[in-house]
Amino acid sequence: MTTTAPGTLTGHYPADWPASGPIDLQKHDGPHASSTTEWWYFNGHFETVTGRKLSLFASFFRIVKGQDPQTKELQYAHSVTWALTDASAGHYWSESRIDKDSPRLGLQKLDRGEGTQDQRLRRAIRELLERGQVPYPDQMFKGDVYVDTGKLDLDFDGQRFWKDEAGAYHLFLRHAHLALGAELVIAPQKAPVRHGQDGVVKGVAGEDMFYYFVPRCDVTGTILLPGGEEPLTQGSGWYDHEFGLHQGITDEKKKGQDIGWNWVGLQLSDGRELSAYRMVDEDTGAIVGQGAILVDENGQGQRLDNVQLDGDTLWTSTRTFHDYPTHWRLQVPDAQIDLQLRAAVDDQEFITVISKPAFWEGRCTVEGMIGGKTVSGLGYVERSGQGNINNLDGFFGAVGKQVRKSVDALLPHQPSYEQTRDLVASKDREQNMRGVDIEQLARTMVKPVRTIVDRGGKSWRSYAALACCDVVGGDSREFVQWLAMPELMHVGSLIVDDVQDKSDIRRGGPTVHKLFGDAIAINAGTACYFMGQKLLVGKNMSATTKLRLYDLYFESLRAGHAGQALDLDGLDREMPKAVAEGGGDWLEERVLAVHRLKTAAPAASLARMGALVGGGSEAQIEGVGRFFEAVGLAFQIIDDVLNLRGFKDNLKDRGEDIRHGKITLPVAKGLARLERDDRAWLWQVVESHTEDQEQVEAAIAKLEACGAIQACEDEAQAMIEEAWQALDPLVEPSMPKVMLRAFGWYVLERHY
Repeated sequence: MTTTAPGTLTGHYPADWPASGPIDLQKHDGPHASSTTEWWYFNGHFETVTGRKLSLFASFFRIVKGQDPQTKELQYAHSVTWALTDASAGHYWSESRIDKDSPRLGLQKLDRGEGTQDQRLRRAIRELLERGQVPYPDQMFKGDVYVDTGKLDLDFDGQRFWKDEAGAYHLFLRHAHLALGAELVIAPQKAPVRHGQDGVVKGVAGEDMFYYFVPRCDVTGTILLPGGEEPLTQGSGWYDHEFGLHQGITDEKKKGQDIGWNWVGLQLSDGRELSAYRMVDEDTGAIVGQGAILVDENGQGQRLDNVQLDGDTLWTSTRTFHDYPTHWRLQVPDAQIDLQLRAAVDDQEFITVISKPAFWEGRCTVEGMIGGKTVSGLGYVERSGQGNINNLDGFFGAVGKQVRKSVDALLPHQPSYEQTRDLVASKDREQNMRGVDIEQLARTMVKPVRTIVDRGGKSWRSYAALACCDVVGGDSREFVQWLAMPELMHVGSLIVDDVQDKSDIRRGGPTVHKLFGDAIAINAGTACYFMGQKLLVGKNMSATTKLRLYDLYFESLRAGHAGQALDLDGLDREMPKAVAEGGGDWLEERVLAVHRLKTAAPAASLARMGALVGGGSEAQIEGVGRFFEAVGLAFQIIDDVLNLRGFKDNLKDRGEDIRHGKITLPVAKGLARLERDDRAWLWQVVESHTEDQEQVEAAIAKLEACGAIQACEDEAQAMIEEAWQALDPLVEPSMPKVMLRAFGWYVLERHY
């Protein structure tokens, strides 16, 4: 534990850094010519005349992006991020404005290998950047950026932060699309405090940075909310400023550590403040830097070592599916500090591709002990990195976890009376619960369904509705419960299909009818189709919208059952004609009809449902529907291909479809390409349901040789590309759009 002393800065640092003695804010609040990266940050907590409890943070960034080839003057990129928390109502609004040169800078980052390592996501982002676009919620500045080089006066396309001659800071913010903003006057009540080692801290690339903060300010002004402007009755703010050499600005940057961090800035009820941080190597989990400063009532800072800052009680975003702690424990044993920090609102996630592609920053409450005395207060927590999902496999794995949580909310293993009543009856039909044995119902209807759900499965169907809500500009967070709906529809069909097909294994375990018997399996499977109706709710949903949702929901079920009817009957009776005449488009269309009805049509309906509640236009609703129809068809075609070429980790036995006597699309295409004798031989192998693996391998080799398997891949790719080209102009650039584009490639390039 160390007490900071003014005027102890030593070492070879830039001449425009603060020297010994108190920091001259009039000089150092302004930009520093030596710095390749610099930012100005504010957060505050307020109460308005109507009693609303609000918090706000804003960050203004200036980073060197290059040098003018003629004048040799440094050129800068600028950005501003800010967010407003309404703790009273549980709202969080955010905005990210970025430099006009962001597309070029983004391409440079991709070329250096920075950002997500998922190649499909990189391709999708590159596609936007090469058009000069950036994905929303990031928005490029439309106007000019002004930075006064002699004093603090920033104007980033109308978002302003400046300092007047009396020493007060002024902040002006306006959201580009929503009735949100702030107009604040921030008056420092304490002198600036140096963070780290006499003001020197390490940046995320190991570079030296200078960091000071003003931990307590009075704040007056107004906050603009959707209901209008509200004057503040009280407000307390925090200001900090950091600048230095960022080693990653030039094109010659070498990829180093990926660093994540937790940072807290706390204002305590006893007049003290506490700032702490912990930096972590994301690959190894090793702590690469940490520290804290405790500021007393008189503004004197005390540097603290041996800081423990740990988070738990994870909350999962249903937009990025990243996990974030919503409770932290901050401990400094040497100083007898033990504080509990709790998020005022769980969802304070800030989405921006600037930060991989999201971070969590928001208001928290503080309670605990310092030096044996009870303290409380308010603060801000920022968490960046540390477990973010960087590839689509991880993403859909995280989606799957949330799908199971969503199912558990509707269909728990041991449902209560109220949960059972809402599942089988309603509040208005209590009489339908008379004599119902809840344990018996759980054993015969809930357990069979949860047996399959809990094994996990491909979660892209569940993601479809939420993604399509967001891609048309809606907010899928209002429909999180929908994650369970596609899974229950799909699981219901799997349970019934397995009875009809006499299958033994489903999702790596015994099928439901093997465990519970045919009768219970059929009943539980069909019950799944009706459970989804309980989930078709949302805030302020009109009767007209609900009617359209119901129509789409039952349209998908009708299509699925029609496809199953065709699949059960099969195409065996058509094979003599196919062998004699050589297959053709007619046979391929018969195979695709089953895929379309069983998989593509339900996926398309779910996509349309999402776009509908997201407020999409009719063209957008149809566009996402057609895209997911193509995705569903391509998914099944690639499934047929993988069955012959082999699944990753041997998830299914190679050639299983041939042994089961199935006429898949590769077989249909093969019958159109092979000579008559080869057609007859191929059909004989398929029809015999052979267990001879040598014969199966010979059939696969013949389909490869005639180009049938590759033709299936090519057709699947063409389907998705054609559907995407139709959808692309209908939706604005956004992170959900990037995800959908990458997802199309993911379906084509999957190996399991």
